[in-house]
Amino acid sequence: MDRTDPPPPEADIVVVGGGILGLATARELVGREAGISICLLESESRLAAHQTTHSSGVVHAGIYYEPGSLRARLCVDGAARMRDYCRARGIPLSRSGKLIVATDRSELDRLDQLEQRGRANGVSGLARIAGEGIKEIEPAASGIAALHSPETSVVDFGEVALGFASDFESGGGTIHLASRVSAVRTGPGGPGGGSTGPGHPGNHALVIETDRGAVKARRAVFCGGLQSDRLARMCGGSAGPRIVPFRGGYLRIKPGRESLVRGNVYPVPDPGLPFLGAHLTRTTDGTVLIGPTAMIAGARDAYRLGRIRRHDLADTVAWPGTWRLLGRHWRAAGHELRNSLSPASLVREAARLVPGLTTADVLPGPSGVRAQAVGRDGRLVEDFLLEETGPSIHVRNAPSPAATSSMAIASLIADRVQAGA
Repeated sequence: MDRTDPPPPEADIVVVGGGILGLATARELVGREAGISICLLESESRLAAHQTTHSSGVVHAGIYYEPGSLRARLCVDGAARMRDYCRARGIPLSRSGKLIVATDRSELDRLDQLEQRGRANGVSGLARIAGEGIKEIEPAASGIAALHSPETSVVDFGEVALGFASDFESGGGTIHLASRVSAVRTGPGGPGGGSTGPGHPGNHALVIETDRGAVKARRAVFCGGLQSDRLARMCGGSAGPRIVPFRGGYLRIKPGRESLVRGNVYPVPDPGLPFLGAHLTRTTDGTVLIGPTAMIAGARDAYRLGRIRRHDLADTVAWPGTWRLLGRHWRAAGHELRNSLSPASLVREAARLVPGLTTADVLPGPSGVRAQAVGRDGRLVEDFLLEETGPSIHVRNAPSPAATSSMAIASLIADRVQAGA
């Protein structure tokens, strides 16, 4: 079947969302049980059009996350699965490593806490490096101490996503592009009016309306990314959290100066601030990126700085959590705005880690939009968040390291689908 074909009238399971997480989930589901029909709906005309292909491609090791959280557990598991998958598929994955560098004594306690978290999470090979050892790993970096994660890697997540898509179709699944979900209805009976069969959730059934026709299904999984809150509310999901889009802009180091960074150089994050801060990443093609910034965006596809969509902006402005978040972090918001508008400001921040870096070394880089769930109280939802609405499962929050963790998250979702069958 061609990916441009309209969706089928019936399916046992529908997966909504053709990013890396939706594709990983569809792949996992089609491999679990023979004889079930599964289709994947993607609103765009191509797969992996948004967050999957608008990041630096880091396969995280699991250092930052609260021990016992889904992010901690699924990141470590997912990174191992990702490495194995790329090896089996022949997808280039570079174990370039990461240095988290303390540049000031005030950061040492936080570096200690990160080390404790990483060890509690089972991060392989994690080592504390004294200041003089930093240059053995990253000659241009400077600091008084660092954590070294040799297992941190980089990969082209877009290529991984296409591998998942191929696996899913080889298993009998179908992909339908340009099939935006416009409504979801729940009614009695399954596809074709039956009451038994794989994936049957009792007397519930879904009718998923798209721009290109309706699909009746017994179960559905929504991996909608930037549209996840809207899709959940279509199905009767909770009013919150809401997605507040954050635009992340990058600079890139000019050709000929990429030797400033061998792998990944990160700052010690401030737990009181919502994001990691400027860091440097060598991607799979040798490009070195600086960033990203983190500025609330006027559209959920604001890859261009000035893009505004009225519906998106209205949703962001109307959500009380947006204003409470800004009230709590107004200094950080101002700092990120400055970094977003001034390359020199972002370079100064990155030069704390790599002192030889100057504005003459950089060019404009790519951008991405992060789908960040924000509660009504203005707090960022830190962990992965799933919600069930009858026969549907919704991924309501999947921040970094969701791409790293995609295969592990997919396994968790498939377990829940089977448990509700």
